[in-house]
Amino acid sequence: MNDEHQDAGAYVQESLFDVGPDEEVGYRVPIACQVAGITYRQLDYWARTNLVNPSIRTARGSGSQRLYSFKDVLVLKIVKRLLDTGISLQNIRLAVEGLRDRGVNDLAQLTLVSDGTTVYECRSNDEVIDLLAGGQGVFGIAVPGILKELSGTIAAFPAERVNDLDGEIVIGVDELAARRHRKTS
Repeated sequence: MNDEHQDAGAYVQESLFDVGPDEEVGYRVPIACQVAGITYRQLDYWARTNLVNPSIRTARGSGSQRLYSFKDVLVLKIVKRLLDTGISLQNIRLAVEGLRDRGVNDLAQLTLVSDGTTVYECRSNDEVIDLLAGGQGVFGIAVPGILKELSGTIAAFPAERVNDLDGEIVIGVDELAARRHRKTS
């Protein structure tokens, strides 16, 4: 950084990856399913069994809508890729436990490598090579590639911005939801 004086809010450090919308933006179930490439039944089952829970808003009875964050949709997409490679849901649960408390930037630095049973997290090319050389890795899932694909895809879908005034109010980012909100306010 140079020695020039800058206003406190004028300079914002950009992240290494374009990680999509902030955590105050959420996606409803149909969008999460479509973007992650899963069915409603899969999403519902994964939420009910605590594999991937919506971090913005969970279902609270009939008629309530789950709201998934960008990170939630990223994890859904990772789970789908792991399932597609033949890993059991039980072993995917173990892998997701390791991903649950990480931020998007942290996830963006991972490559997941598996031997068909165990899922290993690799943070560098050297770690991937070591696993492959040891005969442990059969296939890999590059999370930065999934993240880049997801960032491009999800931008075309409507999102909702969470407004925490009453804890329940959600203001739609799309035009139709914004009109509905103005009508009820």
